[in-house]
Amino acid sequence: MNGLETLLLRSRLAQAGFAPQTFRYPSTHAEIGQVADRLATELREIGSGPVHLVGHSLGGLVILETLERHQRLPDGRVVLLGSPVQGSRAARAVASFALGPHLLGPLAAAELTRERQRAWRGPRELGVIAGSRSAGMGRVFADLGEPNDGTVAQDETQIDGAKEQIVIDVSHTGMLLSLPVAEATARFLADGSFSAGAMRHAF
Repeated sequence: MNGLETLLLRSRLAQAGFAPQTFRYPSTHAEIGQVADRLATELREIGSGPVHLVGHSLGGLVILETLERHQRLPDGRVVLLGSPVQGSRAARAVASFALGPHLLGPLAAAELTRERQRAWRGPRELGVIAGSRSAGMGRVFADLGEPNDGTVAQDETQIDGAKEQIVIDVSHTGMLLSLPVAEATARFLADGSFSAGAMRHAF
């Protein structure tokens, strides 16, 4: 990804008073440890907190890995957007094909195909947004179960220890374009709580 897909989300967060920066990493050939080390270095270079983190899909897993590996990073909150923290059925289905692991790349293949029971025990407040609009290529490869965002099932986004977890009627890619998602993200980063107007569900 080159950052253009997050342009609208970053613009809306900037309008809410934040100063968004992008973190680019080679998802097709890097290993997650290398990427996490790079992100930690960039966070330290920004300076003292708060430095909030927002990750979409695989980006959310990179954030969690970074925070689990590295201490003494700037304080701040975290929002995950459609991140399959417990593994991805769609990715496992793709990886089952002969060329699947090559298409996914080593980072995605290693992180998305693993089934796990991940929990959050870090000091940062963590918020999770999942989508419920089932429109995406993930449905072509796997039975995602219901509800899902077309690529990631809601149960794959659940993580014990999160402060709040909500569902909004958007697809996986649509999260990056959604005004309600941007507003909910901004509220959580500012106050540690999502908008009361969002479509809230207890997982």
